This record gives sequence, C-alpha cells and structure tokens, in this order.
Amino acid sequence: MTGEHYSVLLVYSTSHAIRAEKVLNAAGIACKLIPVPRQLSSDCGVCIRVLRADRQLARQALEQTHVEIEGVHDV
Repeated sequence: MTGEHYSVLLVYSTSHAIRAEKVLNAAGIACKLIPVPRQLSSDCGVCIRVLRADRQLARQALEQTHVEIEGVHDV
C-alpha cells in the first residue's frame, strides 16, 4: 500500500485495540494493529491503523459498538 495515507486510532488498552479490530473487520473496514507511533505517545501500546479515507467510518463503527477511543491522528 505504498503512497497511502493513514490515520491511527488510539485506544485505552490492548484489549480495547483487539475489540476495535474485530468491530472494524466485521464492518468491512481494513485495519491493522500497529505499535503506537513514538511522536504520539511514549507509552508502550498498540493502536489501530486505517486508511485516512475510512477514518470517519471507523469512528462511527466504534461509537456504535461503544468502543471508546482516546484520539485519532493522521500519520
């Protein structure tokens, strides 16, 4: 996926990230669990990467299933 632009969804824990991945996959939104980029947080952890074009759909899917997110950042 060279040249693609992504957004990352920060969540509160690894278990939230795993749940979010399942929700997004069920909604047909391509996603990947990745380490949180250092420029966003020095904490160890994972976040969910989605295509920037899917950012709003991903937020809506997570809100509808009550998966809380800490923030959304374009990378």
